[in-house]
Amino acid sequence: MLLATILSVAIGSSFAGNFNNDVVVAFGDARAKIQDNGNLMSLALDNSSGSGFESKNEFIYAKVEMNIKLVPGNSAGTVTSFYLKSEGNSWDEVDMEFLGNTSGDPYVLHTNIFTKGMGNREQQFYLWFDPTTDFHTYSITWNPAHIVLVVDKKPIREYRNVDPNNNVPYPRDQPMKLYGSLWNADDWATRGGSVKTDWSKAPFTASFNNYTADGCPDKTAPWYSSELIDGDDLKQMQWVQKNYMIYNYCDDSNRFHGSLPAECGRKN
Repeated sequence: MLLATILSVAIGSSFAGNFNNDVVVAFGDARAKIQDNGNLMSLALDNSSGSGFESKNEFIYAKVEMNIKLVPGNSAGTVTSFYLKSEGNSWDEVDMEFLGNTSGDPYVLHTNIFTKGMGNREQQFYLWFDPTTDFHTYSITWNPAHIVLVVDKKPIREYRNVDPNNNVPYPRDQPMKLYGSLWNADDWATRGGSVKTDWSKAPFTASFNNYTADGCPDKTAPWYSSELIDGDDLKQMQWVQKNYMIYNYCDDSNRFHGSLPAECGRKN
């Protein structure tokens, strides 16, 4: 399977996705609905189950992008997710998870990077817009140099691979699929689990469209050949992190007993 995946990536897999052709429903049955000739996916959550989808293709390095409209109103306890993940017990994963909140309070965008099954690399952000009234664009770029998370064309996070000896963990060799999901996590998602899901508001619904994926390792492609963020992109990321970042694991020395992870010296 791994060899077949590598070969399929090597010959190119850049496409504008169609939910009818390019994803399968992973859980939730009819709660996941494909509409508009495959251009729109809606996910629902009720008190029996959430719902989700996964891409048919796997990628070793990719740029994936999705427009998402999040659950409106009182979304406390719910999590809408857009992420890359490999299989197995020692998996790699790149997360963008939107943590719901009570009406009037902002969503929290929870990001994390897993390597070989180990995460604990969280950064969290408020968004500078209401993500429930319209679609907004979220993307993940994963190449040999770095992972970049982007919201409406503004980079918000960069996780770098700058250790030639591989002493700092980085996803390198496990193919990952793209996933989208809506699920209940009221044991932790909103104010540490103190605010529970109000099931009288169910079903909760999030919508996804304009899915694109580029998994072709053409070394001339801008997303594949890009290295460290600089220039205007760096200024935009610094603006987001200064004004909207609310948690950074690299600033939480107490959590790591005074010894921060090695990558924290690289501003990840």
